[in-house]
Amino acid sequence: MLFRRVFALCALSCLVAPAMAGQVLVAGAASLTNAFKDLAAQYEKAHPGTEVLTTFGASDVVLRQIVEGAPADVFASADQKAMDKAVQAKAVDPATRANFVRNEVVLVVPANNPQGIQSLRDFGKPGVQRIALGNPDSVPVGRYTKAALEKAGAWDAVKAHEILGQNVRQVLSYVERGEVDAGFVFATDAAIMKDKVKVVQTVDTPTPVVYPIALVARAGRAPEAAGFLQYVLSPEGQAVLATYGFARP
Repeated sequence: MLFRRVFALCALSCLVAPAMAGQVLVAGAASLTNAFKDLAAQYEKAHPGTEVLTTFGASDVVLRQIVEGAPADVFASADQKAMDKAVQAKAVDPATRANFVRNEVVLVVPANNPQGIQSLRDFGKPGVQRIALGNPDSVPVGRYTKAALEKAGAWDAVKAHEILGQNVRQVLSYVERGEVDAGFVFATDAAIMKDKVKVVQTVDTPTPVVYPIALVARAGRAPEAAGFLQYVLSPEGQAVLATYGFARP
């Protein structure tokens, strides 16, 4: 559908007109891209007459666009901090907030692993020059990664070689193309590129990687939005998410 393509390409900032009747606008973390597109298709199939439009990006960036007035009915973030900001900004209805999936942070390398990296301990090797991670200031995977590396005593080694990505999919792309020696992404993102990247270590994060979802607090919110949120939380929705590697929270 043309509108779906435009919505995905332009993201929220391009949209100024309200949604049409029967349309639900879902804004989510970049790591949810594949799973939520499938969820949208399955929900539409079960609810004829409803169209679910999706857009994705770094959670903080998506939230900022919502706060600035871009239309959305549902917001799903990759960490609690982004959703806490949404609540503080009165951008979402806190009564509808719910944790819906769990993930993990993993260390990945290009499939051929030219530097022979097997764990965080290998960052001190002379050949390791570029390590990608999400920007901790605006990207949840970056916040999880920084906290984990600080706990492991490896933050300084990474900081010296960091290449910052604006969302987790950009970090994944850097690794997949061999533009960096290693990178930190969510396990679900690594799984969609398992022929191009190799997971060498699961990183222990001090805070569990749990994703929250909530209805956006705005006049004219699509009445169908609540139904989509409940579908995400339902056994049927959870089964779809599980196929992409997400676990129950």
